[in-house]
Amino acid sequence: MPLVHVLLVLIVVGVLLWLVNTYIPMAGSIKSILNAVVVIVVVLWLLNVFGLMDNLTRLRVGK
Repeated sequence: MPLVHVLLVLIVVGVLLWLVNTYIPMAGSIKSILNAVVVIVVVLWLLNVFGLMDNLTRLRVGK
């Protein structure tokens, strides 16, 4: 995936998250959970796009 597409996706996700946080009334705790979920999903997506997710799935913890 070209870097321009990655940047466009990040910008769109950021703007959508800003719009939801600004214009949809909800409790602060729900906003925090929503923001955390979006950040985790975006980080996992970025790891997958740059091919680092394959290395993490092969990682073994313990014996």
